[in-house]
Amino acid sequence: MTTDSNAASGPVTLVADIGATNARFGLIDGTGIHGSRVLRCADFLSLEAAALAYLGGMPPDARPSRGAFAIAGPVTGDEVLMTNRGWSFSTAKVRGTLGLERLAVINDFTAVALSVPRLTAADVRQVGEGAPVPGRVVGVIGPGSGLGVSGLVPGPEGWTALAAEGGHVTMAPVSDRESTVLAQLRKSFDHVSAERVLSGPGLVNLYQALCVLDHQEPEPFTPAQVSDAATANTNPHCVEAVEMFCAMLGTVAGNLALTLGARGGIYIAGGIVPKLGTLFTHSRFRKRFMEKGRMRDFLAPIPTYVIIHELPAFLGLAEAAERA
Repeated sequence: MTTDSNAASGPVTLVADIGATNARFGLIDGTGIHGSRVLRCADFLSLEAAALAYLGGMPPDARPSRGAFAIAGPVTGDEVLMTNRGWSFSTAKVRGTLGLERLAVINDFTAVALSVPRLTAADVRQVGEGAPVPGRVVGVIGPGSGLGVSGLVPGPEGWTALAAEGGHVTMAPVSDRESTVLAQLRKSFDHVSAERVLSGPGLVNLYQALCVLDHQEPEPFTPAQVSDAATANTNPHCVEAVEMFCAMLGTVAGNLALTLGARGGIYIAGGIVPKLGTLFTHSRFRKRFMEKGRMRDFLAPIPTYVIIHELPAFLGLAEAAERA
């Protein structure tokens, strides 16, 4: 990935992936992503202020004329309210403030889904066997701070990303151990959704529940500490939590493939799975993905991929900008 903005070729788009903690800005054109920069949301009072800070060192006549932003929250009209960050804004007002001729604002996971057709072989890592059927529906799932779920449906004008809330489906157990873990979590949550276990906080939920069931006091671990301890094989409950996380992700991904008929493949996004590396590759994910009884033969040919591109949302935003 180049970061030299002088290498730009063709129309340049200002892109931003804006979450609760960080706002990632960059410029994207026909040659790739340039000048990517991460700003702390807490340092700015508004989205406009953060965007202007990113553009600050750029001469007005050199600024991009179009933009595309991915927002961690629902986007249903001109007025947008972020879910976990106290920013609200009018898309039209932001477009005017930044001097953009056009601006697309979409949900952050919609942007990730739209990136899939632009990914190359170097941007993904296949887990297990299978081959995609060209032009067929694709499923996308992404454990991160939450659990994003989407699908890509082909049409005469290109791909359409589904706006879905599949991360909140009810999590179903497959083993007795998983049943006891989910029963333990129901003591804390009215509804134990897939997101309650398949996310950063979910990884901690699994670890803590396993400790309690084994009558041990859990450490105050962060998600990164749980996964690091599992990778280093230094804490048995962290190891079990990550193994259960991978297996449960396989179950939910298999459900998604069946629901969508995703013969084009299932793609796993988010910041957790790529960091697990070979631990994920050799986990029970793929086995559980296919464990659907009579539908095993339907699922076995469907490939599953981990997206390892650093900024897939930016690729999806480039697609959204072209459509705006």
